[in-house]
Amino acid sequence: MTGNLLGEFLRARRAALGPRDVGMASHGVRRVAGLRREEVADLAGVNADYYARLEQGRERHPSPQVLDALGRALRLAPEPRAHLHRLAGAPPADGPADRPATARIGPALRRLLNGFPDDPAFVIDATLDILAANSRAKALHSPFAPADNLARMVFLDPAGRDFYTDWTATARATAAHLRQASGITPDDPRLWSLVRALTAESPDFARLWTTHDVLGKTEGTKRLHHPSAGPLTVTYQSFDVRAAPGQQLIVYQAQPSAPTLSSR
Repeated sequence: MTGNLLGEFLRARRAALGPRDVGMASHGVRRVAGLRREEVADLAGVNADYYARLEQGRERHPSPQVLDALGRALRLAPEPRAHLHRLAGAPPADGPADRPATARIGPALRRLLNGFPDDPAFVIDATLDILAANSRAKALHSPFAPADNLARMVFLDPAGRDFYTDWTATARATAAHLRQASGITPDDPRLWSLVRALTAESPDFARLWTTHDVLGKTEGTKRLHHPSAGPLTVTYQSFDVRAAPGQQLIVYQAQPSAPTLSSR
């Protein structure tokens, strides 16, 4: 785990914005990618030296008001804004309290998984470990050996690039999910062990990790290619497990008229 996650995040988000993105005129040749430090400070209404200390790790606990101002200056969406607050040790007031995840799956949740006889359903934790899965989910993920962690499956398993039709978008989202987890549970040894392994073995992950993009898993559509079932298009919904903070129940459903595992 690095000692200056807040500064790294601020630098990455600053580099991702140009003057035109924030309505500023740009004059002459710019020697840095994105905005300059003093430009971000001006947009946020804070002292330029103070902002420099934030990026350098010499100041680590800005007030919630300063964090809100920086979030606006950097044009952060709600999830990256919440991540910024967490990195500074000040979870946003409008969000739930962060608590450590647990790997235990309760019996009621296992019964619920098996209550989806026609749809793949599985439970993940913040590091994208698959903690439990019903028979449909196991069949869906059968190309992977093992089907144990969604990030490992995307970046390190050879089956990943064939299975995820939109692999580039899936890879970007997966790295962003882990980056969000790094703000929620920054001292989780399992998370940092996974990040080190992915960084060492996947240049794609190493590149995406440096962008500091942040994304939560909510809902969406995936295009998959299963070696037995062929092309599949599924929608998914994510549900927080309130009895086990950090866990999510993921349910896939085939789109109407789309092929399913059972129809092949």
